[in-house]
Amino acid sequence: ITAQLQTERLTQVRDFPPGGQWREYRAGRCERDRKAGRTVSRKSRHEYQSSQGSKAIQRQCRRRMTCPSPAEISKAKAIMSMPQLSKALSLDELILKCVQSFDTEGCLRCSGETVNVTLMMHSWIIPSSEFAQKLLLLYRDAGGEKRDQIRVKICHFVRYWIARYPIVFTVDSKLEDVMSQFWQLARNEGEESHCQLIDTSNIHMHEWTWKYTQHAISSNNKKRKVSLLFDHLEPTELAEHLSYLEFKSFCQLTYLDYRSYMVSGCVRENPALEHSVSLVNGISQWVQLMILNRPTAAQRAEVFTKFIHVAQKLRLLQNFNTLMAVIGGLCHSAISRLKETSSYLSQDVTKTLNEMTELLSSCSNYSNYRRVFSECTGFKIPILGVHLKDLVSLNEALPDYIEDKKINLNKLQQLYSRILELIQIQGSTPPFEANKDLVHLLTLSLDLYYTEDEIYELSYAKEPKTHRTVSVPPCKPPVVVDWASGVAPKLDAVTVSKHVQQMVDSVFKNYDHDQDGYISQVEFEKIAVSFPFSFFVLDKER
Repeated sequence: ITAQLQTERLTQVRDFPPGGQWREYRAGRCERDRKAGRTVSRKSRHEYQSSQGSKAIQRQCRRRMTCPSPAEISKAKAIMSMPQLSKALSLDELILKCVQSFDTEGCLRCSGETVNVTLMMHSWIIPSSEFAQKLLLLYRDAGGEKRDQIRVKICHFVRYWIARYPIVFTVDSKLEDVMSQFWQLARNEGEESHCQLIDTSNIHMHEWTWKYTQHAISSNNKKRKVSLLFDHLEPTELAEHLSYLEFKSFCQLTYLDYRSYMVSGCVRENPALEHSVSLVNGISQWVQLMILNRPTAAQRAEVFTKFIHVAQKLRLLQNFNTLMAVIGGLCHSAISRLKETSSYLSQDVTKTLNEMTELLSSCSNYSNYRRVFSECTGFKIPILGVHLKDLVSLNEALPDYIEDKKINLNKLQQLYSRILELIQIQGSTPPFEANKDLVHLLTLSLDLYYTEDEIYELSYAKEPKTHRTVSVPPCKPPVVVDWASGVAPKLDAVTVSKHVQQMVDSVFKNYDHDQDGYISQVEFEKIAVSFPFSFFVLDKER
């Protein structure tokens, strides 16, 4: 921003010289024209400023389209105001700087920026087990008059690491071994207080997953009653429950998952990220199948319109990831080729679809989405693929080491600020509550998976190829993020059985009113609509 403002100022100074320098400017310009063999056309000062003024207006018009919004300027100022780390330090220098950031009582003596960047991002440089080993050696070899002070500061630094980033201690067996050695060393030295500070035996999963379960399903004393039938569900209810599933999946991602994707470039062997991708792809495919499940074009258009209304509610909820999935499903070629279905869509529906595809377009590196997302406050869910690509680009663009093999702290801080922004979103509170039974139904519905060939086969079965043309409003398909297309749900038999049992229990709880263990055939068929093409192989008695 500063560079752009400086460029504009220099341009204005160059194009509009002060009055005292006007003759010198014009004489110099004419002399250059003569040397270049160009015809000299002398203009009065009034003519010159008039012509240049019109150009300036044109420039301002062009710049207005690329000028950052107030929200983007505020965000840039916030980043610039963050305390900057040194340009480069060796690993030993960085560790010592972090240790010295604590006093003997365990309080930070300055901003915790350096400490947090180091603890979260050091695994980009060395494994966490080696990082802990260096702390162990620093503790063991501490000497001199300030030996006790240095040791207690090291232990407080480790305690801070355990308290703020506990997940790494639960997934890294080598780190666990080093911490056991560290604890034994402190015990042999007779430092029981140090042992308590570096003790990792009390770390349990619930200590760092509390935020994932705090957004609970509505309690029994305030039960929310909703229908389990797709045709009876309001777009708001559907959008809220899809957002519940999306946010629950998003909250399971940690900084280690982001690092894994940046290093490998894929979601393999990354269960949390793979589940998030599968959910998005499952929603997109479910939208397609729900439309193709209807026998007539008018009915398919009705379902299409309902999902447009769901998309509008998702936009209001600021859930851009599920919005991308729904719009991607509606604009899939297996759906967009249904010309007869499209002919039943209203102009308002087509207009809304175009607006949504424009918002999610990849043009100018998703500039429309980035602008809107930066202006959102409170609860919001980002398009994860866009931000992951940003992390990958930044990781590849900046080197890990500079200045004689010293760590590039600028790179670590930039990666840290972007990952921290995603992690902080997980702490927001959703503006809705979910119904457990509907969540069970949707969870199993999204477990379904069909190949692209199977979906196209269904599409051509509904509307075969024909030479008859149907006039339909133009609909520009979106260029949506395709960072992990093709990732399908990979659920084991135990998980599938669990989801099935939960769904069956929810259905019978809501529709077996006389509690005789049976529901009617009509109710069964209505519920089966949420599972398109899953029951056609069963006879009626089953």
